[in-house]
Amino acid sequence: MRIFAIASLTALLASLAVADEPFTQKPTVAPSVERGEAPKPPVVEPAAGNWAKTFAGGPNPMWIWGADANKKYFLRTQFAAPSVKVAKLKVTADNHVVLFVNGKQVGASDEWKDAAEADVTKLLKAEGNEIVAEVTNDGGASGCVFKLVIVPEKGEPTYIVSDDKWTAAEKKDGDGVKVKTVAKYGDAPWGKVFEGQSLVVGGNKVPGGTFVALPGFKVEKLFTVPKPTLGSWVNLTADDKGRLIASDQGGLGLVRITPAKIGTDEETKVERIPAKITAAQGLLWHQGVLYVVCNGGPGSGLYRVTSSKKDDVLDTVEKLKAIQGGGEHGPHAVRLAPDGKSLYVICGNHTQPPANFDHSRLPKNWSEDHLLPRQWDANGHARGILAPGGYVAKTDFDGKKWEIFTAGYRNPFDFAFNADGEMFVYDADMEWDMGMPWYRPTRVNHATSGSELGWRSGTGKWPSYYVDSLPAAVDIGPGSPVGVDFGYGAKFPAKYQKALFICDWTFGTMYAIHLDPVGATYKATKEEFVSRTPLPLTDVCINPVDGAMYFTIGGRGANSELYRVTYVGKEVTDKVDYTTATTTERKLLKEIEAFHLPAADTAKAVEFLLPLLGHAERFVRYSARVALEHQAVKEWQEKALALNNLNARVNAVVALARQGEKGLQPKLAEVLNGVLSQSISESQILDVLRAYQLVFTRMGEPDKATAAKVLEKLDPMFPNASDNVNRELAQVLIYLKSPTIVEKVTKLLLEPSKPPTAEVTAELLARNGGYGGSVANVLKNAPDQQKMALAFSLRNATVGWNFDRWKAYFGFLAEARTKSGGASYQGFINNIEKEAFANASDAERLAIEAAGLKKPFKPKELPKPIGPGKEWTPADVVALEGKLKSGRNFKNGERAFAAARCVVCHRVGGDGGATGPDLSQVAGRFGIKEMAEALVEPSKVVSDQYKASVIRTLDDKTYVGKIVNDAGSVYTIVTDPEDSTKVIEVKKADVESVKPSNVSLMPEKLLNALNESEVLDMLAYMFSRGDPNNAMFKK
Repeated sequence: MRIFAIASLTALLASLAVADEPFTQKPTVAPSVERGEAPKPPVVEPAAGNWAKTFAGGPNPMWIWGADANKKYFLRTQFAAPSVKVAKLKVTADNHVVLFVNGKQVGASDEWKDAAEADVTKLLKAEGNEIVAEVTNDGGASGCVFKLVIVPEKGEPTYIVSDDKWTAAEKKDGDGVKVKTVAKYGDAPWGKVFEGQSLVVGGNKVPGGTFVALPGFKVEKLFTVPKPTLGSWVNLTADDKGRLIASDQGGLGLVRITPAKIGTDEETKVERIPAKITAAQGLLWHQGVLYVVCNGGPGSGLYRVTSSKKDDVLDTVEKLKAIQGGGEHGPHAVRLAPDGKSLYVICGNHTQPPANFDHSRLPKNWSEDHLLPRQWDANGHARGILAPGGYVAKTDFDGKKWEIFTAGYRNPFDFAFNADGEMFVYDADMEWDMGMPWYRPTRVNHATSGSELGWRSGTGKWPSYYVDSLPAAVDIGPGSPVGVDFGYGAKFPAKYQKALFICDWTFGTMYAIHLDPVGATYKATKEEFVSRTPLPLTDVCINPVDGAMYFTIGGRGANSELYRVTYVGKEVTDKVDYTTATTTERKLLKEIEAFHLPAADTAKAVEFLLPLLGHAERFVRYSARVALEHQAVKEWQEKALALNNLNARVNAVVALARQGEKGLQPKLAEVLNGVLSQSISESQILDVLRAYQLVFTRMGEPDKATAAKVLEKLDPMFPNASDNVNRELAQVLIYLKSPTIVEKVTKLLLEPSKPPTAEVTAELLARNGGYGGSVANVLKNAPDQQKMALAFSLRNATVGWNFDRWKAYFGFLAEARTKSGGASYQGFINNIEKEAFANASDAERLAIEAAGLKKPFKPKELPKPIGPGKEWTPADVVALEGKLKSGRNFKNGERAFAAARCVVCHRVGGDGGATGPDLSQVAGRFGIKEMAEALVEPSKVVSDQYKASVIRTLDDKTYVGKIVNDAGSVYTIVTDPEDSTKVIEVKKADVESVKPSNVSLMPEKLLNALNESEVLDMLAYMFSRGDPNNAMFKK
């Protein structure tokens, strides 16, 4: 590992005043180290020696402000600098500071934890230097801290620090009075803000705020976004002149960015775009038009933004198509089709398909296709959301005609086409599922025409081997997928020109996905390209004019910055051919996709497609089956059933189960029984078992004769050497009421459990200490996935039970309760237990409880506060930070967390409720100020994920709660924040209005019953993420 650059972290941005637009900032090289090399000593600056040590020396500054904490001030000092070889400074404020040196703006910060840095060597004079800090506060504690180190040509460094000698004025040119000193540097609530945390990468410590990049790549900070003025940027695109366009997630609109020329110290210029459009989560520039997908704001949908006078001023907004959906799982990105003749739009799973869409490349009779009942998420997330889930749709430039192209996703934020014209989608995981067999990591999918990727709500996600779906190209792991882009046009080495770059918001990592053609699809491998802690990535794009990569950070209200990545290494960066070798299979796939609609000549289409149901390539078989389903069934039914190829027969059954008449069921079951009489592979057995499931889910319960014949084939196959085969066999056998399956499965539950296998590196998890720590705990203590899958299915069994088998079953669930999982893990186990218990007879239920195998339901009694309490304010809580360093009581903190009822809705370290945010994650991302506000004033900032709605009906009834599903004709509402099972449904036709509630579901004044020690210990409990070994609990 080699230090690539030691440079300032300066937030060089324009004043927050609108009059100072356009906003400008000079580029600075971001501190970074190279990945994959042996450790080398850091670059030493000759002028300053060990700069970190030099900066740490000298007097400590004071936190200063004017007399009124809530007023804006200009803090000022003057000094001389007769000899200057190097001069660097750091500054931050609670909440905002813009810093000027001799009238030149050099830095800014909108978050006290993120100190700005600047090299001001060239700005200082021998006499008459002036520092001015323009500071503002958003409420609560206020303060500004500053330190400048001047290394002379000879002699010792001198220091200029914020202290009681500074003056404060309410006007820029007003007379100043002596400042008020608020605290010493290092004191609560701010601590030592000029010192960063370190991260271990490849066994080597990397300073906090330092990028880890591949060799030869340089990272520059171009712009620090003033949040109150320009918001938090989540989307980025480039126009044909090499300028960038970015969007705020909220209501502050769009900006146009002219980036500084590469290799110069020219300023980046940021200008507002006058068009009145907000909440953009998709941007595309094409032939002088900006296409925008809004998620909320003026109304979710596709928009066109143009210049009314053709003068390069974007001022006209036209809504092309409303899209029903919103929130974090609403409509997202928009992309240009590979042929440049149409658009594609991607939407999350809380988005309805476009109203009156014209066509779907996958047959429109999508369904859940679960043989056994699914459970909704144990905490109510996406309750009632049905297929098709997230999707990508194609439309024309006027948004008139719409076609569903691919579906079955959870919440993909972005996608991109490669040079072969193939689509790749980066889809999200459901982190609450961790520990359960239906958890699917974030992943990149090769999204072909008509593809189904198998997302279903709750426990219903399809495994990747299902014959009626397609697998991921590569699993990424836990995270939050955001922007993606191919490296086309980048002046990078050939490998990275052809890579797909994907951004993970949670773990601050950008990956390069390398794609190699294999058959009809691609083999994908991931490589970490750029990372940092923290680095809440939001989007990435390649600028076709200057050949650089640009990316943004921000989102969910976080502070935003714009960065640029260029290659300065020794490899050749000449443009290469981005296409890959066209395989025979991929060429065939394109021919098949032409039939993903009713063919003009059905007979010819059927003749072409039927043999391909037996092709050796899974993607080809899948596509051929989809194409066949688009043709009239009567034209191919008998021919399909007459096929001899094993794979073709199975896929023909799948097609007929989905499109044929129910009377075909006995015949289809007979075909599958015959396939099982042959010698077949594991993957073929899985295809057959899935085909049985579709025959029964689509066509209904079989008659007794058909069921008996299937049981005769399948019962002897269980248990199988394959875990996956056992999972699918168990489902079919339980559905058919096998008299032996309960005995066989419960015997497997008594076998020794398999240890969890961690597939996520500790280095990655360390990039988000809060959430990463929770994931690490899950990975270390996860349940046996195979047993959990079997137990989940067995909860539906109604025959074959006896006491010993119930004992084995509930014994496994008791063991599972000692394991770790996501936010819904314990809730899922509770629901599994509840449903299984309901299938026991009265006598069995009594015996189970009497034996202590299941606790009778009793609400947990929460401890009472010790008190005496007080009327806590956010400032009161913030002021306690200095007492958090050590000497706290873990048990008392855990107790206070319960006494204040926090544990009812929130988790810490894997324990607690989940209707509210997991505080293990919050503690890793927010400081004492944000935590204080959330505890005392919960309605001040309410996350979209947890926001309630006020629903008023036509008959003057009012409901307040969290809408967990607005699909279809009803609203499904959770009315009790402490019990997600308390659900009501209100018909949309009966609703007069739905408005977001400004009041948090979290009650106010929960702290008021607690005394200071209880509050301190509870804060320590939360900030430690439930770790009793944390330093805060050392005596």
